[in-house]
Amino acid sequence: MGSLYRPGVLGLFVSLAIFAGNAASAEGAKPSDFEALVASPDRSDADRQTDQRRQPARMLAFTGVGNGMKVLDMGAGAGYSTELLARAVGTGGVVYAQESAAVMERVKDKFDIRAQNPAMKNVVHVIRNYDDPLPPEAKGLDLITFFFAYHDVTYMPVDRAEMNKKMFAALKPGGFLVIADHSARPGDGTSVSKTFHRIEESTLRQEIEAAGFKLAAEADFLRHPEDPRDAAVFRPQIPVDEFVLKYQKPL
Repeated sequence: MGSLYRPGVLGLFVSLAIFAGNAASAEGAKPSDFEALVASPDRSDADRQTDQRRQPARMLAFTGVGNGMKVLDMGAGAGYSTELLARAVGTGGVVYAQESAAVMERVKDKFDIRAQNPAMKNVVHVIRNYDDPLPPEAKGLDLITFFFAYHDVTYMPVDRAEMNKKMFAALKPGGFLVIADHSARPGDGTSVSKTFHRIEESTLRQEIEAAGFKLAAEADFLRHPEDPRDAAVFRPQIPVDEFVLKYQKPL
């Protein structure tokens, strides 16, 4: 589902972003490599069902994640993205899987089952508030991912400005934040975040950029302009329109 990355200037932005972020990871950012990773026979059937709407090979390639990286997966939930990132960084890397205590009450059993997979050996489970997501020793990160959960923090007791500042501080200069979410209609802002589980893209951009992040690239492989964006994202009648943005901490 969805279309490929936008051609031309976007392709240049993506290539430059990956190279600038970590030249050693460029080889690990080939979509074909991630397709093989996604096809790993030890992944669960439930995750393979999720793959159909999340397009993980394209998402991983867009992030530029590579072997040996230090990654924070914000809003890790039951660990779907965490496990994929852990496979991508390999045994020489580390993935911090952040989730709040309140959310973990709902998904703990699923995460604990996933944690038994050998692919999760390089994962550090971090149960902390969103606006204080990492222990002090977790710094100099190469990459932060925040997939389909930013809208949730808008109706939680979270200081989003502080959260974004903490993410910015945790990244090394030149590091990247890749954020994806369900798109709301123009003018909706955060007003439908709890009802439709959507957020207006321009609202999210403004909040992220206020912390100092600079937009490096955007991708359209999860875009669905046919979505009227006037209903909840669960069990949609047509595919949900979703945006994917890549931000960089300036050098």
